[in-house]
Amino acid sequence: MIHALNIQKVGEYTINAFTHFAAPYRLLYNSLRRISSLKIPPARTIFYRQIYFTGIQALKTVSIIACLIGIVITTQTTSITGLNAALTGKILIWTVVRELGPLLTVIIIIARSGAALTVELGSMKINGEIDGLKVMGISPLNYLIVPRVAGITVSVLILTVYFQIVSVIGGLFVSSLLTGTSFFQHARVVFSALNLFEIGISASKSIVFGLVISVIACYQGLRVKSSINEIPQATTIAVMHSLFSVFMCDGLITLVSYL
Repeated sequence: MIHALNIQKVGEYTINAFTHFAAPYRLLYNSLRRISSLKIPPARTIFYRQIYFTGIQALKTVSIIACLIGIVITTQTTSITGLNAALTGKILIWTVVRELGPLLTVIIIIARSGAALTVELGSMKINGEIDGLKVMGISPLNYLIVPRVAGITVSVLILTVYFQIVSVIGGLFVSSLLTGTSFFQHARVVFSALNLFEIGISASKSIVFGLVISVIACYQGLRVKSSINEIPQATTIAVMHSLFSVFMCDGLITLVSYL
């Protein structure tokens, strides 16, 4: 009897965990179906604001981290392989474009914008603003969720490209100083290692990451019910769920693309 009850509890826990994990992706599906709502001027305004907050205002942070990452990779590679400018540059390209660019960019966005989005929607839920939209006949999905999901996804894609450019340029500059090679000559050799396949994989990761973290943040914000004390809990769950999902998606995309 006790054994049967334990099995039942494990089954219920597993079902609840799966339902909780899958729920944001139903919201993502519905958001993608309503993507045409961006044609509505108020929704498009929120879309632009989200790009400004998530993308433009994050440029300073992304620039500093990207430059430091490029310098660290170049310095460590040089210490291992010696003053081999071509090899150092190729490792820099492969590392930043294939993995670190999309991954580090989205981690910055999770910490900065994902958490803020959960707090924003949670506060709107508690203050009755979302119910007010429903009373006025305005779809919260069209007006609140779709513009934010689209804005964060576009921002992640653009910031990833920017991160990669800054990181590679910073790394090449340091490598040129260490090896005494001309920066432009070094860059020409290094960028020959870059191909469209790697660029496509990087772009795919950025789009998937942006969709995943934005919809998780929105979902957790909408789950807040009546107490302001729920907002920190929802924010923590959103951040942890986003990180787990991003690493899982990164592993799957990498595995599928390089089989």
